[in-house]
Amino acid sequence: MSVNSFGRVLRVTTWGESHGPAIGVVVDGCPPGLKLSEADIQPWLDRRRPGSSRHTTQRREPDRVRILSGTFEGRTTGTPISLVIDNVDARSKDYKEIAGAYRPGHADYVYEAKYGLRDWRGGGRSSARETAMRVAAGAVARLIVPELSILGYLVELGGDPIDRGAFDPAASSSNPFFSPDARAAERWAERVDEARKDGNSLGAVVECVVSGMPAGWGAPVYAKLDGDLAGALMSINAVKGVEIGEGFAAARGTGREAADEMRSGADGRPLFLANHAGGVLGGISTGQDLIVRAAFKPTSSIASPLRSVDRSGAEVEVRTTGRHDPCVGIRGVPVVEAMVALTLADHKLLHRAQCG
Repeated sequence: MSVNSFGRVLRVTTWGESHGPAIGVVVDGCPPGLKLSEADIQPWLDRRRPGSSRHTTQRREPDRVRILSGTFEGRTTGTPISLVIDNVDARSKDYKEIAGAYRPGHADYVYEAKYGLRDWRGGGRSSARETAMRVAAGAVARLIVPELSILGYLVELGGDPIDRGAFDPAASSSNPFFSPDARAAERWAERVDEARKDGNSLGAVVECVVSGMPAGWGAPVYAKLDGDLAGALMSINAVKGVEIGEGFAAARGTGREAADEMRSGADGRPLFLANHAGGVLGGISTGQDLIVRAAFKPTSSIASPLRSVDRSGAEVEVRTTGRHDPCVGIRGVPVVEAMVALTLADHKLLHRAQCG
């Protein structure tokens, strides 16, 4: 059984390895007639592209996307859309010294335990390089949900949170950390530089807010909107936790505090007085802003020596060389946005299929 696909109506299948000739994605189920060109996809990929600042991996990949199928005269045809990106700056030699050892924090051991072999060049299929194709697919998904505003940003890096009082959404596009707090971005730059010099790495928390949500998307049991969002975000490399709305903080309050009370709205719909639930109740969207957060663990590829074992069971010391992100959560922002867009586009089509 192959598990390389995501979605129900909008079906996304990625392929390729970190150090293979190319990576790609097939987006099936996209409605016909939508305007789509490579220029519509490239800006989103540029936000995730490696080597875009000194705070990310210095692997130099232009990530130029090509559309191989699914469009005609600049519009989607309703047939599978195939997208591909060539790998041009892989350095497999950086991994030869640890080809027989298991890197702590990586999928090396479990990958080999499952398949009986593994591609040691940068992690192969388990590499975060695969997420470039999620971002490309997410660009297509955004065309299906043009009524939505999907904005992701970093709210915490290395345990240092932003000042919510200084929150400026426009600032998130003017610094390399996607931070809505300009002063936090300045602090984070120093912290990331220090971690890199120390041969270490840092974790981060990404928040994503979706405005323009209608009420009614999702389902009460096996297609809960929040459940699918959680699964989508947990599928991203290095994500170890997901929150919807108040998340874990809700467990520390009372029912009265957690209630999203309602009053009569001017348009005949309920006016919510709070949004502790993050825009989802009973697995179905409320029409409020959708609020999700994903916690990224510190990058496992670090220059500091770590204790491990090799394939024979012998104890070894592993030091990962090469080019790696000192904080993988930074480039995780556009990936989170893409997975949210894909989930919502799929649920819009599901809703339309059942309810018209």
